[in-house]
Amino acid sequence: MAVYENASEITVEMMNLSDASARTVASKSHTDEDGTTVPGGKLLRCVAVSFCLLCFLQVALNISLRLALSPPPGIDASFKNLTEERDELRSINLRTEESCKTLTEERDELKRKLSYFASQQNSLTTERDGLKRKLNDFAHYSNQGWVYFSGSFYYISSIKETWQDSRDDCVRRGADLMIINSEEEQEFTRKYRQIMWIGLTDRETEGVWKWVDGTSLTTSFWHSGEPNSYEGTNEDYVAVNYHDYKNSWNDLECIIKNFWICEKNMTL
Repeated sequence: MAVYENASEITVEMMNLSDASARTVASKSHTDEDGTTVPGGKLLRCVAVSFCLLCFLQVALNISLRLALSPPPGIDASFKNLTEERDELRSINLRTEESCKTLTEERDELKRKLSYFASQQNSLTTERDGLKRKLNDFAHYSNQGWVYFSGSFYYISSIKETWQDSRDDCVRRGADLMIINSEEEQEFTRKYRQIMWIGLTDRETEGVWKWVDGTSLTTSFWHSGEPNSYEGTNEDYVAVNYHDYKNSWNDLECIIKNFWICEKNMTL
């Protein structure tokens, strides 16, 4: 089928049809409702025109869709640039996060170091103040006639008093009656060869000996047969007595007056 169009009419030419078929189609006629006969050739022309219009519409639709779906000129390059910029920004953001993490770790480490240095400074300050006090105490007690031995200063009285009065005097001097925790301290007392009160008593509970700082007796140097306190005698206080012997302790009554020995511990 070939279609030719000009200003006045559209001509449809049928080709490649057998002569018999062409004659058959040409001889056919169409009768309308009002009895008017329509030649078959005119009907075919109408069908052909409609088909051609559909083809033109299809072509136009395809062109429109292609134009609509195709990117504008230069869009591929712009898209590529935007993709590269996006990737670069992601890379910058990743590097920034890593830098922030590193800075945070460094900050925390600096805080720990500063805290440690502050702690060390406080410790050194405390130690320095303790040493100052110790030096001042050394100067004070040395000038007051005290004797230094094994980390403590000792004061030996020149008069006699009861155990309680002796302890009160030691407290007024910033010390207390002597506490003996070692054989070396026990030997230290023997060289004065005087009967001297020390800070040991069982006045709270009979037979339960405690030092003046509240600690229980663990190392003792009782003379043979001592302590021999019994109910009614009130021998609740201890003095170093028998200096010719290593074990020289003796329990005595509170009304007895003796010399005494005070101890000022100098440890920090």
